[in-house]
Amino acid sequence: MFSKMVTYLTGELTANSEDYKLLENMNKLTNLKYLEIKDMAVNISRNLKDLNQKYTALWPCLDQITLIEEQAAALEQAAYKLDAHSKKLEAKYKKSPCYSKAGGESVHKCSQVKWQRRSPGKQL
Repeated sequence: MFSKMVTYLTGELTANSEDYKLLENMNKLTNLKYLEIKDMAVNISRNLKDLNQKYTALWPCLDQITLIEEQAAALEQAAYKLDAHSKKLEAKYKKSPCYSKAGGESVHKCSQVKWQRRSPGKQL
C-alpha cells in the first residue's frame, strides 16, 4: 500500500511539475511576444513622429496650394464673366447698323475699320 501511495504521489508531483514547466514555457513565449509588440510600438511611434515632422514641413506648401486653388477658381469665374460680357458686346455690335459681314471679315461701315474674327485659341 505504501508503494502505491508513493507511485500516486510521484505521479501527482510529476503532473504538477509538468504543468509548471508548461506555464513557464508559456510565460517565456508571452514575454517574447510582448517584447516584439513593444518593438513594433516603438517603431510605429518613431514613424509617426517622422510623419508628423514631414507634415509640419509640408504645411506651408499645402497652404500655398490651397491659395493657388482659390485664386484659380476666382480667375476661372472672372474668365466666365469676361466671356459672357464679350458675347454681349458681340451681340450688341452685330445689331449695330454699321455692321456687315463680308467674306469672313466683319466690316464696320461707320468707321471703315476692318475687324477679323479670331478663333478663341488663335494668337495675334
